[in-house]
Amino acid sequence: MKKKIIDIDQVRYIAHLARLDLSPQEEEKFTHQLERILSYVEKLQELDTKDIPPTSHVLAVNNVFREDELSFSLSSQEALSNAPSRKDSYFKVPKIVG
Repeated sequence: MKKKIIDIDQVRYIAHLARLDLSPQEEEKFTHQLERILSYVEKLQELDTKDIPPTSHVLAVNNVFREDELSFSLSSQEALSNAPSRKDSYFKVPKIVG
């Protein structure tokens, strides 16, 4: 018989640490699910990865931003022309922090 990687007591302990209140059915379900996950991770440990460089992405990541280009911009006066309220060269807004 195969040795269990995780048992119900460990699931209860993890649930306690996570402040989860699990029903007995959930404890059984999560014990089985965690067992399968840990078995899969154990199988992955068998792979020889010594010649594989660490990566953060599987595919190459390219910058998709456009190049910066100079373009027309509003002056301060034009930007503030329709402001409901202004003070000097700023938008005036109600105070929201007490």
